[in-house]
Amino acid sequence: MSAESPAGFAPAQRGKMSGTLRGDNMPAGGRPTVRSRRLGSALKRHREAAGVDQSVAAEAIMKSVSKVSRLEGGQVSASALEVRALMDCYGVQDGDERSRLERLARTSNQRGWWVDHQEAVRPDYADYITLESDASYIRSWEPALIPGLLQTAEYAESVITSGPTFIAQETVAALVKVRQERQKRIEQGGVHFTAIIWEPAIASLPHDPTVCRGQLLRLLEAGSRQNVTVQILPRAASKSAGMSGAFAAFSFGVEPIVEAVTVQTVAHTTVVEAPEDLALYVNVFDLLRSAALSPQESADRIRHILEEASGHTKEAS
Repeated sequence: MSAESPAGFAPAQRGKMSGTLRGDNMPAGGRPTVRSRRLGSALKRHREAAGVDQSVAAEAIMKSVSKVSRLEGGQVSASALEVRALMDCYGVQDGDERSRLERLARTSNQRGWWVDHQEAVRPDYADYITLESDASYIRSWEPALIPGLLQTAEYAESVITSGPTFIAQETVAALVKVRQERQKRIEQGGVHFTAIIWEPAIASLPHDPTVCRGQLLRLLEAGSRQNVTVQILPRAASKSAGMSGAFAAFSFGVEPIVEAVTVQTVAHTTVVEAPEDLALYVNVFDLLRSAALSPQESADRIRHILEEASGHTKEAS
């Protein structure tokens, strides 16, 4: 299922976790969190770039080699002091990078606003929202749906209730509320968001004219924001659309370097973090962006679809 589809994600597949040393900081929920894994991956990358082995890193923080291995795997959380010591050990002088990793260490076990909806928000959806909340740049490809960050409440409800399983009305309301909360980052300008949407997803909006019109107007309004780019992949570009299912790419620093990608399937959402896999998704997104209409052309196409929808409504009446 997509991050924008009915059930709010089935539980993500994770490997089994080994026990932790006494005094280790276990990530929230007793499993690696996306923040602890991001931190661990960054620490490993800096250690390897410095040519330092794990035993030297362990001495720097006065812990065991096992602890360093667990840190790098995201199975335990590092303290800000440990991160500082490791950055010194690895010779990392970049102040922004040091601050970013120390901040990640402080927040790796932090609970987000979405815990207020934990009965509706399943584990891998929570991972997705965490990535979204931390990101400075988000790039989204959606071949079948409007991205959740751009959905109206009415469209969101129609999507949530269209799935094959029954969802209680109170859960539907909670999931719609979660989408609205997520959208505050867009409204507050806290993230640069680029959405590429295949034209059939826009042309086949719900038959309810009010829902359809409202969603099209929301896309136009969002696309006019300085921090949002909306591009339409034309219907005819089916070969490009077929390169990949829906995914979102996340960057967390000043530069839009992709550090995580979420790939959505019917059963669950997987967080991709391996550098070679990230490079593949970056390449796919760039190809999709090249094949898509420009932002201005996309706005014109949405207006045309809106005019057609309005014309059909008048004919029906």
